[in-house]
Amino acid sequence: MARTRLLDLTRSMRRSGGGVTGIDRVERAYLSRFLRDDVPVFGLIRSAFGYLLLDRSGLQRFEATLDGRDATGPSDLLSRLPFGRNKALTRAETAARRLSVMRGLPWKLPGMLQQAAPDGFDYYNVGHSNLTDRVLRAVAQAGGRRVVMIHDVIPLDFPQFQKPGTVQAFERRMRRVAEFADRVIYNSDDTRHRAERWFDKWGRLPPAVVAHLGVVVSEPDAGQLPTGFPLGRPYFVTLGTIEPRKNHAFLLDLWERMGPKAPKLVICGSRGWNNEEVFARLDHLAPDGAVIELPGLPDAAVAALLAGSAGALFPTHAEGFCLPAAEARALGTRVLCNDLPVLHEVLGQQATFYPVSEPDFWLNTIEKWEKSPQEAVTGTAFNAPTWSDHFKIVLRLT
Repeated sequence: MARTRLLDLTRSMRRSGGGVTGIDRVERAYLSRFLRDDVPVFGLIRSAFGYLLLDRSGLQRFEATLDGRDATGPSDLLSRLPFGRNKALTRAETAARRLSVMRGLPWKLPGMLQQAAPDGFDYYNVGHSNLTDRVLRAVAQAGGRRVVMIHDVIPLDFPQFQKPGTVQAFERRMRRVAEFADRVIYNSDDTRHRAERWFDKWGRLPPAVVAHLGVVVSEPDAGQLPTGFPLGRPYFVTLGTIEPRKNHAFLLDLWERMGPKAPKLVICGSRGWNNEEVFARLDHLAPDGAVIELPGLPDAAVAALLAGSAGALFPTHAEGFCLPAAEARALGTRVLCNDLPVLHEVLGQQATFYPVSEPDFWLNTIEKWEKSPQEAVTGTAFNAPTWSDHFKIVLRLT
């Protein structure tokens, strides 16, 4: 009989009401799969004042809450007590507390876990959140195995792209993974190579597997796009938070070089951090100009944008996997991206790669694609990895 599974959903709870990132999608995919499987499952959430444990029934309701299919209701007093929390978070925590079958102060965590799964369990943390000494030690004390997914080690390799004060906290989490994890799941060989260089330096390489993430695309729905969006004209799309690592400045430079005859560039992503110069450039663009910001679009609208575009552009400096690029190719959209090893690994021959140190190659490709926006992508169809493929690798060892 398969061991009980314990999925950490702290990240999903804390990010309730916000935009869904790639890591959020992974945590949701694990929740969906674990609820479908005929294997005992619990969810663990770190609340403001302790830990919450949800059984299968509670997880089903919590999944509906995350998806917006189940109203959260008003926040309770415990959720409102910590200062500065947004309403969506306090409501989500209230819902999780209401749905929990066990709750306790931090020091009670080992006993809670042992009571829920006395014959042992596998603890899955796939969201980079709640990777604390307390949790990782409590899992071992209760007879659990610690399985952690590493999405990237970009804060360690490229600290210049991070929010102030976040690199040290990230390093502490990764050091705990190196010390405590019974198995690590990497989303790419490139991520494994980069992470294990750090782990080796710190003295321990946990057992590991590489499993590419599943690529799931929404059905395009142009009806969810803003009124008047010019779908009939050639345009290009870039996806991702507007932060230094994604290198939006490079695209703005290209569009300035193209001048008045430039096609539309649609930026799908919220404004992030450490990018005041780019924000200022965007603020000074003409409302009817060639560059458009469209943050917060629903998935079906983003899919429609990609499907109707002349191409998707990814001049990113670093990635762990780059789900948006894979999703664009799964929709049949041409992809032009920076010449990074991980993008070659994920996209194979199904993209056009030029280093951002060669902007003329980018300009030439954009101009060529603009003139033939409906041109079929040459070569074989993109064989996108699936979540079924991912879980065949991850779960066969449990």
